[in-house]
Amino acid sequence: MSNSLSLENRSDLPDGPWLVCGLARSGQSAAAALSARGERVIGIDASSPEGASALAESGVEVHLDTGGEAFVSQVSAVVKSPGVPDSAPAVRAARELGVPVLGELELGWRMTSGQVIAVTGTNGKTTTTELIGHLLRESGEDCSVVGNVGTPITSVVGTEAALKTLVVEASSFQLEDSVGFAPDVAVLLNLGADHIDRHGTVASYREAKLRIFDRQTSADIAVVPEGEESVEGRGEAKRVTFGGSDSDMKVSDGGIYWRGVRLADTNDFSLPGEHNLLNAQAAAAACLMHGTDPGTLADGLRTFEAVPHRLQLISDQGGVRWYNDSKATNVDSTLTALKAVGSGVHLILGGDGKGQDFLPLRAAVAGHCVSVHLIGEAEGQLFEVLSESGVHVQQDGDLKLAVASCARTARSGESVLLSPACASFDQFRDFEQRGEEFCSLVEASS
Repeated sequence: MSNSLSLENRSDLPDGPWLVCGLARSGQSAAAALSARGERVIGIDASSPEGASALAESGVEVHLDTGGEAFVSQVSAVVKSPGVPDSAPAVRAARELGVPVLGELELGWRMTSGQVIAVTGTNGKTTTTELIGHLLRESGEDCSVVGNVGTPITSVVGTEAALKTLVVEASSFQLEDSVGFAPDVAVLLNLGADHIDRHGTVASYREAKLRIFDRQTSADIAVVPEGEESVEGRGEAKRVTFGGSDSDMKVSDGGIYWRGVRLADTNDFSLPGEHNLLNAQAAAAACLMHGTDPGTLADGLRTFEAVPHRLQLISDQGGVRWYNDSKATNVDSTLTALKAVGSGVHLILGGDGKGQDFLPLRAAVAGHCVSVHLIGEAEGQLFEVLSESGVHVQQDGDLKLAVASCARTARSGESVLLSPACASFDQFRDFEQRGEEFCSLVEASS
């Protein structure tokens, strides 16, 4: 049994058999990729995710509704899906026995050979990852956008895409399980506080994010915000900065500049908010360091459209603008959305609070909101914090009632913003389902 991982070669993998812990989307993809190369694969899950049983058709031994620790003695390596915590019985047993544990991101990186541009941060990851993919395609480069965006990196294993550029959204859950992961270009957008229920402390959460840099060499690139001191001493990559007055990539005089050369007008980029201009700077810097022709960037920025569920304008009938920002699963993201939308906001908040401190929302609500509508498990905690904001706050309980309340009270010139500051798992499968339900309810109310 192999109890260690070589870090000398990206393609090195431990010998099988393999145990895949967690059979949601990423776990199913990892199990299928390993099985396709002839490995014996056992897949386990504490519940019964949709589609998991079908893995048996591809030769995977599937066991559902089990902790799975009994299977650890039968394998030589473990793949841990991002949603599975270290405290899961099988993962804990594997670590105690010295069995190698890889995350799905690590596995996919080792099973592909294309250049990798990876993006992490507390907010803006999906928008920036999709924007990089768009800019590369507009320049004529074939690439795949994978990772936390919803397409597991292991899903491209064995295809032509595995040989080409991969643009990867990397979450803290994925990065905490990285062993050798070293992207050719790594982008850090920002560092706030999130997922405290999983990581335990803000420091542990940030440490997971910063692992994106740790194994980069001097041949690699790290794109970082100007003045972000936490990246100092992380890895050996060449630093490229954005967002400050002295940055390699910056905004000045209505333009986006790269080391003194104007690349595009800020008006070329249609997404609202200063945060999206920062995302655009980071994406453009990553593409340039990857080798993209600067002349293609202005057109790419001009033609990029908002990603669904990220401050997405879905209706402006009757003069009321309705925004779907379901991806706002933490306080910092909602603060950013409120700043971008402005005043006169009817805000829909709530869900799975993830152990966050909601107090920073109070001043922002007071400054931007006409009313607040609370839903989900965290509504009581949010009501306690926001009832002293001076703004009308009501506990609607669920999204349907919140949308109906906003539809009755919102007036022309005002906005309705779904930006929950919480995860969705208390009432929805994921943030996409929450956002889709919001869009359907808004359409029905018009």
